[in-house]
Amino acid sequence: MIALQVTGLKNFMNAMLTGNVFDTFLLEEASVTTAVTYHIDGHAQKDFSPCEYEFIPWADIKGICFQLIKGTRVPLHFQFVFHLMPKHVESILKAADAAVDPSLIRAFVLTLRYNGEIATLYTGTAYTTFVADKEPEKLWDAACEKYLLKKEIACERL
Repeated sequence: MIALQVTGLKNFMNAMLTGNVFDTFLLEEASVTTAVTYHIDGHAQKDFSPCEYEFIPWADIKGICFQLIKGTRVPLHFQFVFHLMPKHVESILKAADAAVDPSLIRAFVLTLRYNGEIATLYTGTAYTTFVADKEPEKLWDAACEKYLLKKEIACERL
């Protein structure tokens, strides 16, 4: 797990809410605090709309999140918990020729926390069972930093 402080907040928020930078992610949950606190449970409701994933794709909900955040005043707080889409998890493991079976990885997680002034990204790895090998976590940390750099998201490691 690594923590990355977003140094170009305006550019980051624009990329997240109106661009496609996070469209390779699913949204597990979100909370946004403005005049009130909004909570979003990202579990896909398959009876309402078919979805191949457990969680809703970010691309399908980012417009709603944008509406919650935009305004004349910045939010007091927000948090988003993203999961990298499974096909990208497999790609990261395969590219590194990792010894870990992709089925043991429940998710590569990226959590965004904003406290009213500072936005911080945290990487994490969720497993389906205990895995002693920490290689997937290191691969995800490196892949995440590389991806953000490629997308011109300014961050510094804490």
